Amino acid sequence: MQQDEHRAVLAPHDDEEPALRADPFAQLKLLDLQQIDASRDQLAHRLQTMPERLALQQASEQRADLSGRLGQLQTEVADLVREQRKAEADVEQVRSRSARNRERIEGGLVSDAKQLQAMQHELETLAHRVSDLEDAELEVMERLEEAESQQADLSRQLARLDEEIADLTSRRDALVEDITTRRADLDAERAVVSAEIPADLLALYERLRTQLAGVGVGALHHGRCGGCQLNVGAADLARMAVAPSDEVLRCEECDRILVRTAESGI
Repeated sequence: MQQDEHRAVLAPHDDEEPALRADPFAQLKLLDLQQIDASRDQLAHRLQTMPERLALQQASEQRADLSGRLGQLQTEVADLVREQRKAEADVEQVRSRSARNRERIEGGLVSDAKQLQAMQHELETLAHRVSDLEDAELEVMERLEEAESQQADLSRQLARLDEEIADLTSRRDALVEDITTRRADLDAERAVVSAEIPADLLALYERLRTQLAGVGVGALHHGRCGGCQLNVGAADLARMAVAPSDEVLRCEECDRILVRTAESGI
């Protein structure tokens, strides 16, 4: 049915805004349209609030933190490796000097008594120096071992987190695809239903839906407004009971369009 064939016409109304008139069939189509729009809104809300999206955000933040800490540890490990190599080189240098002096003394290559005494004293000094350097080297090795252990632990955490992120991403993408498909189906259905509603009635519905939390129309069900869920007053019900079937009714409480059905109670 073409939209132009169902153009609503204005009818006199006591309020400032004149009442619309539209074929009762077109008015009933508003209820179908509202149901479609409610489903579309639910899908949009689900898309924005899906647990996987929040979990992904939290996991990504956690990964950024772990990655930053791992980067710092990698730098620390590299620095400690260089420090350890230097400590090893310092120990080796002092040991080599001590070994050369000992060989000269034991080989009888030092004949001067004062020189011999000085070299023996240096050997004692070098022995203390080696001990200090070895202690420093051991400390560096312990720090390096601890840093490498932390690095390995963070690497394992990061690997597990990457697996979790991959799983969450896959689940999120599957949900997004499902929601997108269902939204496309609803959009197509909405286009068909909208074409059966007069343009001015559709415009009123769209305006009210925007103003009233996504609900622009409600069925009059046993004297109750399906939009705000409030009972319609007796005087208003009496007026609605005698109103022409093509008059577009409005709820006095919430201003939404009221559509009469077989269960309206009038």
